[in-house]
Amino acid sequence: MTPPPRAARSYDAVIVGGGHNGLVAAAYLARAGRSVLVLERLAHTGGAAVSTRPFAGVDARLSRYSYLVSLLPGKIVRDLGLDFRVRGRTVSSYTPVERRGRPTGLLVGGGERRTRESFARLTGSDREFAAWQRFYAMTGHVARRIFPTLTEPLPTREELRRRVDDAVAWRALFEEPIGVAIERHFADDTVRGVALTDALIGTFADAHDPSLRQNRCFLYHVIGGGTGAWDVPVGGMGALTDALAGAARAAGAELATGHEAVRIDADGRTAEVTHRSADGEHVTAARHVLVNAAPRELAALTGQPPPPPAEGAQLKVNMLLTRLPALRDPAADPREAFAGTFHIAEGYEQLAAAYARAAAGSLPAVPPSEIYCHSLTDPTILGPDPAAKGMHTLTLFGLHTPARLFAGDNDAVRDELLQSTLAQLDAHLAEPLADCLATDADGRPCIEARSPLDLERDLRLPGGNIFHRELSWPHAQEGAGRWGVATGQGNVLLCGAGAVRGGGVSGVPGHNAAMAVLEGAAG
Repeated sequence: MTPPPRAARSYDAVIVGGGHNGLVAAAYLARAGRSVLVLERLAHTGGAAVSTRPFAGVDARLSRYSYLVSLLPGKIVRDLGLDFRVRGRTVSSYTPVERRGRPTGLLVGGGERRTRESFARLTGSDREFAAWQRFYAMTGHVARRIFPTLTEPLPTREELRRRVDDAVAWRALFEEPIGVAIERHFADDTVRGVALTDALIGTFADAHDPSLRQNRCFLYHVIGGGTGAWDVPVGGMGALTDALAGAARAAGAELATGHEAVRIDADGRTAEVTHRSADGEHVTAARHVLVNAAPRELAALTGQPPPPPAEGAQLKVNMLLTRLPALRDPAADPREAFAGTFHIAEGYEQLAAAYARAAAGSLPAVPPSEIYCHSLTDPTILGPDPAAKGMHTLTLFGLHTPARLFAGDNDAVRDELLQSTLAQLDAHLAEPLADCLATDADGRPCIEARSPLDLERDLRLPGGNIFHRELSWPHAQEGAGRWGVATGQGNVLLCGAGAVRGGGVSGVPGHNAAMAVLEGAAG
């Protein structure tokens, strides 16, 4: 725990929550000469974007919760002078399947020729690959038009439509369920499923959900960096938040860990934040309060009615292996297959069936998930000993497992789901994954799983929702203000994932809240 702030001092800005967005806001404001205090209830900053050694006695730093970078604008890295780098993955994805009784798979990456050949080998023609190129040319056009707007004042919906300047793409992404476009472009079930997965990460929805929540999720997954590429953070996700904390401190911001905000009182011009630590309760005055927490937490702090309940729908699993497992597909190199996103039970019909079963109140019979190996792209996360032994990390993200399914007995349901999820992976391996798991200093397998309820307990994510609430369209929303961070209380702003254009590891809400303060705008 860091010491409490000096008594009777008033700050230009108090930031509640030391996750990556709060740190971005702190660094921008402090660099602009504002006095800034960050209050973080945990013993460390970083929130969900941290690197930890979860396995006793094993020198491997895993990105424990969030693990890839797409939406972080290079502008923020440059503006704040961050010592932070990412590496691109040589393979986008590999999807193992069985066709006509034989193991095979779809490789996307490794160059256009290899990708084309993989599509042809799986589907029997060049048609699906040509459709793949057309589909992602469309999303690439949208990405180049929309991504730069994320750090600008919110455009209106019509302004954004004009900026996209493609009626077909606008209809496909903003007006019709994404399933319509996927089915229009692709005929193969595996290809359709791979395309759909970007619409379902952290989002419990069907391809044809009329709410279009799946479209909003898909949009954020394909616009990052103007390309949609998902990169690996060098040194793990904690390297980003450590760099942000360093930048904020260097600019003069005070970071107080072990301090939990419990109340915010604001009148539009001034505010007071009550916070508790091991040595008692404190009250700190500020001109502005920026809340890097979920809208539910904001409502509790300010005494406002709570927003609609949020719900997460993912299983998060971290593993350390003695070696990468061999695959049943003889053409697949594990070092290539696991370097990108390894799709498991994510055919189009499998995803629909898993959603339908979970929506009816049961765990998916065939749980879909996806895996990637951080250490293949960035071996720096492994210490000298595990690296010399050829160890590797695996991170698994399971889909269509809403928090409600864990309410009866979280531990038992999580364990059942973990076993059935790993069984789906084992079906594509030439050896059981269990034979490849490393053991920690106490002889226990190096594997940990987190349900949505675990994430709610550990990180206060409402219902375990990794986006804090449903993602929003990246254009003006009623009551969101000029920058998408307004709360209805003029000098209290939302700078977390629940802001408009929030979600993912982006720093965008932190940047936009800081701009609102510096501009004197009401969010």
